[in-house]
Amino acid sequence: MNVLKIKELSVRYGSVEALSEVDLEVQPAMVYGIIGPDGAGKTTLMRSICTLLPYQEGSIEVLGYDAASQAKEIRARIGYMPQRFSLYQDLSVQQNLRFFARLFKVNHAEMLKRREQLYKFSRLEPFAKRLTGNLSGGMKQKLALSCALIHTPELIILDEPTFGVDPVSRVEFWQILHQLKADGISIVVSTPYMDEASQCDKIVLLHKGRVIGQGSPAEIISGWKGKLYSLTSRDLQKLYAFLQTKAGKDNLQLFGSEIHLFSEQELSSDKIADWQSEFPELESCVEIKPGMEDVFLRMMQ
Repeated sequence: MNVLKIKELSVRYGSVEALSEVDLEVQPAMVYGIIGPDGAGKTTLMRSICTLLPYQEGSIEVLGYDAASQAKEIRARIGYMPQRFSLYQDLSVQQNLRFFARLFKVNHAEMLKRREQLYKFSRLEPFAKRLTGNLSGGMKQKLALSCALIHTPELIILDEPTFGVDPVSRVEFWQILHQLKADGISIVVSTPYMDEASQCDKIVLLHKGRVIGQGSPAEIISGWKGKLYSLTSRDLQKLYAFLQTKAGKDNLQLFGSEIHLFSEQELSSDKIADWQSEFPELESCVEIKPGMEDVFLRMMQ
């Protein structure tokens, strides 16, 4: 049985369509990523799954329950970590855990057992009496995840859990998620970071509320058509302006210290030589394999 099944989901805010005919399925013990930039509809989708937001069309089935008519049953069986940090800043780590255990009617003995398990993977026990407001960003996210897991849910919904977190804490957070998956917990996680897509078993790519791609990261990247080149120069801005006249703006993307150029056909050595003759500051032009960000940006166009 799928832990989550969404069929032709559409959500509107007045005349604004936030989601349009979204379909997806999440299987047991899977990390499923919802990938897209700000405004793609990720949070709207997450809140709809958690029964916090009504939808106008389609259906959502969570752990066998209908989101439109069985919200109470769903909320008791899932864990939800919203985009904005929502724990009590003036309570300590252990007080927040105790509060959420009581909220989900976890008895005292089970709460103590579960808390010890959560301390092991989060490594928060040395900070058990520290006020939540005094924790670092990464530690706050670990605590929020722990509170979402205190009642042993079968499915956890995480809305951009690593946003604004330092790189080391991001790596540690994903290690925790993979550990949870190994324990049989299903995870739906949204992120604007394309590099995190590779951490997921399956992903859905959202753009302006619509699904533009779906499958495993490898499947989506393998669907790339055409050639991709990396070009470098001491003056990237001038190189970018030059390439616009040769390849068109829609085929160019700035990537740090290089420019990625998409081409339907292979660039001949003669064409590259002509470009270098016209623009001597062009240092290199080499074919590369596309990454998830390249694929997503191309699909958006």
